[in-house]
Amino acid sequence: MSEPAPNVLVADDQHDILSAARLLFKGEGIKTTTVSHPDEALNQARKGLYDVALIDLNYRKDTTSGEEGIQLLKKINEVQPELPVVVMTAWATIDVAVEAMRIGAKDFINKPWDNERLLQIVRTQTDLRRSLQREKRLKDENQHLRAQSEVKIIGESPALTQMLDTIRRVAPSDACILITGENGTGKSMIARHIHAQSERHEHPYISVNMGGLPANLFETELFGHTKGAFTDARSDRAGRYELADKGTLFLDEIGNLPAQQQTSLLRLLETGEYERVGSSTTKTADVRIVSATNANLDEKVADGSFRQDLFFRLNTVVIDMPPLRERGNDVLLLANHFLKTYAEKYRRTLTGFSPDAQKLLLEHAWPGNVRELDHAIERAVLMADQGQLEPNHLGVNTTRIDASNLDELSLDEIEKFYIQKALRRANGSANEAAKSLGLSRSAFYRRLQRHGL
Repeated sequence: MSEPAPNVLVADDQHDILSAARLLFKGEGIKTTTVSHPDEALNQARKGLYDVALIDLNYRKDTTSGEEGIQLLKKINEVQPELPVVVMTAWATIDVAVEAMRIGAKDFINKPWDNERLLQIVRTQTDLRRSLQREKRLKDENQHLRAQSEVKIIGESPALTQMLDTIRRVAPSDACILITGENGTGKSMIARHIHAQSERHEHPYISVNMGGLPANLFETELFGHTKGAFTDARSDRAGRYELADKGTLFLDEIGNLPAQQQTSLLRLLETGEYERVGSSTTKTADVRIVSATNANLDEKVADGSFRQDLFFRLNTVVIDMPPLRERGNDVLLLANHFLKTYAEKYRRTLTGFSPDAQKLLLEHAWPGNVRELDHAIERAVLMADQGQLEPNHLGVNTTRIDASNLDELSLDEIEKFYIQKALRRANGSANEAAKSLGLSRSAFYRRLQRHGL
């Protein structure tokens, strides 16, 4: 969509000047409003409709000081500071022009004017104003989105407090950070928190799930592609790394990255250079890398499935997320937070947890960690109508699954149990757990999502 025509306010006490301006601007498709008195000009400026104000410096006969125009300029700057003002006078002097520019005029022009120069000034000032408006609007939108997605970290346990102290120390730097921890502990939330606490917080935060990214799409997702690079490449596309320029790129599930892609990522981290798929032009970007994994990368390095040099690039600082079972009363703090959130969302009148429900919350191992707790409280809010939440509302399975009670359980409960068991056996590695269950990585991730794991 093309930009609308400029809208110009012209103020002058001479009828022939106003007529000449209207005629000139009309021929160029420029909207024009003309007034003959400073008060009228100020009233029009207050409306905020104009891209440029073109004002005379003298209005009373036999006045050549430019004082009236200077006062009008000051008042317009007060009521519409973003409106560019261009001053004009038939008695221009260097002193008057310098004074006008000093207090905020964007340009000046002598009368009679040169048509081409006047049109150029109007178009230039219009473009600058609209560019500043777009920049401000984008900044406001980004601030609004940041406020909406503000990370709220809840807990008082020593394990959490120690971790947050480490983040406070390292977040302002540009060091690569590796976040480790079990599934559901909140690694992606901590990555966003690190970005928010960094010097890059006003720039993009871009996330990519390396575990769920097909190998054949790795380079186009990370580096982008050019039009025609492959069958479906109908236009140029920027990759995640390019989009994160000046900001943070979060690489989730980095431990599941295949060997070939590890090599490409290592080259990127070492040089900061990349090429879009289908292009030979080398690009660079200034990106801070934060990555996360639930796998034991030391073991993966030892068995050769993860490159040691890439591991060293990623783990300048390691932040280990404590599992929920090691956070004590943080379980109750989080549960009450989720209760308040979902009670408001689903319009339920709920007063808290019964003593038995609190006991269950504290005794349950929460193998799915904070994510499992979140889903359990949402379900409880939906199941309860009012009053306190009881253990039966939580839907937490405390029954030991064995051959004697399989008939009493649903297929979903059994599948969830075996997925959790596979994850524990694989030390939290989703990739290894998927292999042990005979599932593809994408199929396993779909099941994790369905069961809130």
